[in-house]
Formats: sequence, structure tokens, C-alpha cells
Amino acid sequence: MNRMASLRRILERQDPWDFAIIGGGATGVGIALDAASRGYAAALFEQSDFGKGTSSRSTKLVHGGVRYLQQGNVPLVMEALKERGLLLRNAPHLVRDLEFVVPNYLWWEAPFYGVGLKVYDMLAGKYGFGASQLLSREEVLKRIPTLEQNGLRGGVKYHDGQFDDGRLLVNLAQTANEQGACLLNQARVVSLPKNAEGFLSGLIFRDEESGREHAIAARCVINATGPFCDAVRRMDDPAAGAMIAPSQGVHIVLPQEFLPGSTAIMVPHTRDGRVMFAIPWHGHVVVGTTDTPISEVSLEPRPLRHEVDFILETASGYLARNPSRADILSVFTGIRPLVKSGDAEGTAALSRDHTIQISKAGLLTITGGKWTTYRKMAEDCIDHASVLAGLPDRPCATKDLSIHGHHRHAEQFGPLADYGSDAVDIEQLMREHPSLAKPLDPALPICGAQVAWAARHEMARTVDDALARRTRALYLDARAAQRMAPAVAALLAAELDRDAAWQKRQVKDFNKIAEGFIAGKETESP
Repeated sequence: MNRMASLRRILERQDPWDFAIIGGGATGVGIALDAASRGYAAALFEQSDFGKGTSSRSTKLVHGGVRYLQQGNVPLVMEALKERGLLLRNAPHLVRDLEFVVPNYLWWEAPFYGVGLKVYDMLAGKYGFGASQLLSREEVLKRIPTLEQNGLRGGVKYHDGQFDDGRLLVNLAQTANEQGACLLNQARVVSLPKNAEGFLSGLIFRDEESGREHAIAARCVINATGPFCDAVRRMDDPAAGAMIAPSQGVHIVLPQEFLPGSTAIMVPHTRDGRVMFAIPWHGHVVVGTTDTPISEVSLEPRPLRHEVDFILETASGYLARNPSRADILSVFTGIRPLVKSGDAEGTAALSRDHTIQISKAGLLTITGGKWTTYRKMAEDCIDHASVLAGLPDRPCATKDLSIHGHHRHAEQFGPLADYGSDAVDIEQLMREHPSLAKPLDPALPICGAQVAWAARHEMARTVDDALARRTRALYLDARAAQRMAPAVAALLAAELDRDAAWQKRQVKDFNKIAEGFIAGKETESP
């Protein structure tokens, strides 16, 4: 996957693309993969980097959605559980079974949550990860010795899926590329031209690296920009009303000693009505999430002080040692593109189902949904878009399509496990260049070879691309990522033929981004 090759391919094409896809998150990349694997000609344009927004900022779970079951949305839960099973089969190097415990401190919690999770097991059917079961107090503490013991009665164990969202998205992009799609990051769509009949004829994008604008023709333009979908819709129709009510979710990252085992905690009901998770991930603990309605969306949303307070307060009720801001290694914030509803109160009640809308000019917008159901969203989208574009009907091919890096025993690669089959080549790179095998910072097991690999094969163009999404340094330890930035800039400069001035700008730009991930620097209001 090479940016210059992709750009050249886009500029040299004479025929219209079947689909021009705007947005390089899970939905857009999933659509590009679905379209290409059916044999359609698909080009994707991402304003920044793949997964720069919501798709790299999730709770790191591939799950059916226990709380959607509580809301009575059984079809969504069943669909998500099926997709969870398919993703485990198609990307076993990135999706793993994770054991959860719901701690019980009140007498009624064990039977109440026990019954609900048995229903969850039943809905999963053949796609289940493991059976739920009631646990005694002793069994709970054996799994989670750092749990608050005062008043603990027992718990309920169940299973769900965990993944690395940023790495999966990169692998999906590579798979789409291998299937024939053309993907371009740092390519902002600036206009949606129309033909004489008033229908969209393609799009105009600006290459953010050169500043030049280019026009391409397409039979169908697909808007898969998540929280930014309304802005794209208004390029087509300035009078378009809002489809989404954006909400932000915040997570904090703590040292491993707060949850040293391999079992996660699920808090089924917090004071804001959401569930909350404490999850072991890459040798750290991710705790979240919040649900705060916001009026403005951005590529770098900032956490609010009261959100971090809320997470710390909730975590303190379940962990023997109360975490404080001083313990937080990173804070990350994502925006949910929730589909608007006239009678829902608060964003926690809005639909997590996806919605497809087609404008009078033929712009197809798909929004809503969740990471777990990205594949089904893409299938539904191309089913509609192929009719809209007047293309021959072709069946979806992604249910059994292995994702780049597919490896059933990737754990043998240690810190490189999430690279799957690519880990073999990265290890070879480290043997050929021993300097690239050294950790970039003692706090994290990330080495120079991963940065070089990201530039050569994963279309990483900036320090932020490398430290936030190709490796997950920024999400694991923001200050360690800042310390790594100069070395990463130098490695990228060597790979991308950039000068010292570029390196200096990159470090400055990355440090500004990283400030938004450091606890104690939250904003007071959205």
C-alpha cells in the first residue's frame, strides 16, 4: 500500500470509478473492501489519515452490546454477535476472546445479570465465545485480586471480543488495496460537482501534501464520514438538515497494576445510565466510557474535566486502589455519529443502528452503526449503491474473506502479535538493521522497525500516523509518545525523503496533538 502509487492510479484513470467513497474510517474502508472484492472499481478519499477520528478511539471491544439487550434492541445484538464471530474467523491475529466479570455487591445482581447474560449466550448461538456462569466471591477475587472487596458477594462471568481498532483498520485498508480498491489519505474532498441533470458526477479533492486539487468522475459518490457526514451532505445540498446528534466518549488509560490479570470488569449501570468497562489492553488498562452530547465535531476532540472525574469516581467504586489523575497515562476521546431521533432523551438513548440516505442528487450517505457491524454496514451500502449506480448485481464476498495479516497463532510473535503474518517480515527487518530493533522508549515495547514498516507498507505519512494509529503509543502513554516523537520524525524523514525542517514541524505538530491526551489538561466545556 503506497500513497504515491495510489495517487498516480487515481490521476491516470480515464473511465469513471464505480464508487467514490469519502471517509477512511471503519465504515468507508469496509465499503471500499466490499466493493473491490465484488469486482467494482472503488476509490476512497480520507481528509487526514485512516482511522484518525472515531475508528481509532473505541473501547477496543468487538461485542454484541450487552446494554443494547437491556434496551430491548435484540436484532442489533444478534447482528453484532454474528459479525463478532465472523471477525474472529477472518482476523484471528487481532480479535481475541476476553473474559469479563460483572461484580455483584447487592443480593439481586447475580440472578438479574446472570439471566440477562444467559440470553446473550443464547443469541450468540454458534458464534459464541464462551458460556457465562455465576462466580463465588472467592472465584471473582482469584480472577481480579485488585477488585474492591468491601461488600463483594460474587459475580457473573461472560465472554466477549477484544481487538486493536487502529491496527484492524490499517489491515482492512491493506486488504481493500489487495482486492483492487484505491485508497488515498491526506486527500480532502472539497466539492461535489453535478452534471446537467443535477446528479453528482464525481468529486474534487485536494491533495493535502501538494496543495493541488484534482477532479475524478464516479457513477456513485458515497459519504461515509461518520461525525462529519452532515458537512459533506451540505456540499451536495446547503439546506440539508442534520442526520446525526454527535456525542463524545472518553477513556482513560492506567498502568497494568490496577488490573493485572487477563479478566476485564464490566460495570452494568453507572449514574449516567451507561455501562462502564475496565479492560486489560497491551499491558495497560483502558477504562471508559462517557456519553456527552456535543455541538461541534473535530478531528482532535478534547476530554472534558467532568468526564475524567466521572470515570475516576466510577472506577474507584470497583477497584481496591482508587486511581487519580496522577495515575493516568493517556486520555482519549472519540465522537459517536448517532442517528438523530425526535423522541430520544440524551445521546445514550439514540440509535446505534446504521442508516442509509440517498439525496435528490444521488449522494449516498451511510452513518450510525458501530465497529463490530462495519462489515454488514458495508454490505448493505454496496447493495444499495450498485443499484443507484446502475451496475450489475454481484454478491457480497466479505463473509469469508481473510483480512491482511491473518494468522491463527500470532501470539508467537510477542509484541508484534497484532501484525499477524507481517511480523515475520518486521522481524527480518530488525535482523538486517539491528538499530531498528531497539525500543524507542523504555516505557513501551515499540521499535524503529515498526515505524519504517508503517512508512513503507502502511501509508503512514506523519509522526501522528505512526505513534497514534500504526503503533498505539499515544493511546498507551502520551508522555512516552512525546519522548519518541523526534526519533520517529527522523525515521520517517529517511523513509519519505523529508528534510530537517519537516522533522521539526512534525514534532511540534505531534506534541500539540499529544497535549490533548495528557490528564490534567482537559477543557471545562465542549
